[in-house]
Amino acid sequence: MNPLLENWTTPFGIAPFDKIADDDFAPALEQALAAHTAEIDAIATNTAPADFANTVEALEAAGHLLDQVLGVFFTVAGADSNPKREELQRDFSPKLSAHFSEISANKALFERIDAVWQGRDSLNLTEEQTRVLMLTHRGFVRAGSALTGAAEERMKEIKGRLAVLGTEFTQNLLSDERSWFMKLNEEDLEGLPDFVVDAARAAGEEKEAGGPVVTLSRSLITPFLQFSPRRDLREKAFRAWEARGANGGETDNRGIAGETLSLRKERAALLGYDSFADYKLETEMAKTPEAVRDLLMQVWEPAKAQANADAEVLSKMMHDDGVNGDLAPWDWRYYAEKRRAIEHDLDEAELKPYFQLDRMIEASFSCATRLFGLEFSPLDVPLYHEDCRAWEVTRNGAHVAVFIGDYFARGSKRSGAWCSAMRSQAKFPKVQAPVVMNVCNFAKGDPALLSYDDARTLFHEFGHALHQMLSNVTYESISGTSVARDFVELPSQLYEHWLEVPEVLGEFATHAKTGEAMPKEMLDKVLGAATYDMGFATVEYVASALVDLAFHEGDAPADPMVKQAEVLDSLGMPSAITMRHATPQFAHVFSGDGYSSGYYSYMWSEVMDADAFEAFEEAGGAFDPERAKALEENILSTGGSRDAAELYVAFRGRLPGVEALLKGRGLVAA
Repeated sequence: MNPLLENWTTPFGIAPFDKIADDDFAPALEQALAAHTAEIDAIATNTAPADFANTVEALEAAGHLLDQVLGVFFTVAGADSNPKREELQRDFSPKLSAHFSEISANKALFERIDAVWQGRDSLNLTEEQTRVLMLTHRGFVRAGSALTGAAEERMKEIKGRLAVLGTEFTQNLLSDERSWFMKLNEEDLEGLPDFVVDAARAAGEEKEAGGPVVTLSRSLITPFLQFSPRRDLREKAFRAWEARGANGGETDNRGIAGETLSLRKERAALLGYDSFADYKLETEMAKTPEAVRDLLMQVWEPAKAQANADAEVLSKMMHDDGVNGDLAPWDWRYYAEKRRAIEHDLDEAELKPYFQLDRMIEASFSCATRLFGLEFSPLDVPLYHEDCRAWEVTRNGAHVAVFIGDYFARGSKRSGAWCSAMRSQAKFPKVQAPVVMNVCNFAKGDPALLSYDDARTLFHEFGHALHQMLSNVTYESISGTSVARDFVELPSQLYEHWLEVPEVLGEFATHAKTGEAMPKEMLDKVLGAATYDMGFATVEYVASALVDLAFHEGDAPADPMVKQAEVLDSLGMPSAITMRHATPQFAHVFSGDGYSSGYYSYMWSEVMDADAFEAFEEAGGAFDPERAKALEENILSTGGSRDAAELYVAFRGRLPGVEALLKGRGLVAA
């Protein structure tokens, strides 16, 4: 038997990773696709009149085997890839696209869904069932189910090609990140704090480079740019970081980006939309490109003003060091770190030992215990990599979820950090508890030490995990993070605020060698510097969001790189700051449709998360039980069962304005 196709009898139904081989995936996928096709055909050809149970609920129940296979495959393909898995991913992408295109093009199936939709008022559906019906019907329409003839065939071709392009974009980026590293000799290490040196040596061992190296892992290259006094090496490393996906040859992503944008425009036009942005934003909280641009520009101007003022200070510091010329992107982090040490008396090298990975994991768990009554117990189960850890999550003794953490950077893992559910919560067709994982790219060490930004990332991803773990809906299609894209980041960004609670840092920010708590003076400095360099951070993010929006409004650009330059020029982009994700590396936008025309959503959610945390502060404080209960009942447990704006108003009593965000980022006077 193929272990991917078995009924898993492992603890809590966790995938039996120790029994799964790469050769199992292809035959398992073929069988799972065939099983799903048979289930869909049975629904479409049912001779009984279409109703919610035999059509919509039947769709909800279909595809369990396919979900099981893909849940395992995409976990290892993203977090522990190898040449075989990359080959499989290239093979699977068009197959999966064709499979789901066939489902959305199934006229008999759509006629049944449409019949249920048209007769919905007489069905006595619950509020949740009505929502699932609406989302199902809307999803089929937006997938092109109502198209016929040549338009229908062209839509299938577009979807198939986009799936291939998204996979190629991801693998090209991973290839560039994996292949480049810069060797360092002992002289090159001078001036670097111990934690950067240790991370460089560990990376050199992994690369078998015979000595320390700088790689393109953000957790290594960022501190190198912060601390290396060697401007020549900073420039070399930064240019390599900036060139990912744009080095020419087989891994160049610029042509892929252009073709992707053209196909998305055509796809939207086939469905009757003026632009892909109009199509994509219709289902989000923002609704229109105009609303997105309005929010981003409200933030852009004060952020740019702050960044330009900061650039003047940093330029003077650089000139005082005897370096002539203009402040460059490879200079900003170095002089910003020097300035932070002076103005806030904060030394990252002194600070970092207080942010041990294990202690920050404990902190994230402790906050969840105090807020929601969750308890975490280590699990000894086979996982896909030796770095992974697992915990059982319980509440009042009852099983809630399994949580898996995969925290360290390695060459087989794509960059960034993410949360995914190998299995989502549901009560239909049977009760199933979620298996949720956080994947990060922190530098290894003994012990592993995080920057403050790393610790925020850990809390951010755990906020997504809580959204999955606390889900309490009937249907999997609206479970957990299955919400509007510009609402999905609310729980994750909101949870970051608990890292800033003084009593949390006071308890868990303990020194790696002495075990002593962070001194109050240092703690006050950390919290006081929370908005330091926020002009830089906001500008690099908002610039990326505005370029993404411009790509998808109107006609597709003939050359995305030219369009990117035009947008940045029109904004007056500060010359020493670059986009957080330049086009050839913009995986959020080009690895799939997830954040396409939607990168703004982090900021849309931040408007809400700043306002939502104020609700706690206005009540009994960060751990106010009534606010925690309201957060769980109205947001964390509800998934996509109601409109996102409705859910937020139910929690807060109103929709927020941008003021709390600007205040939280230190871009206006407090």
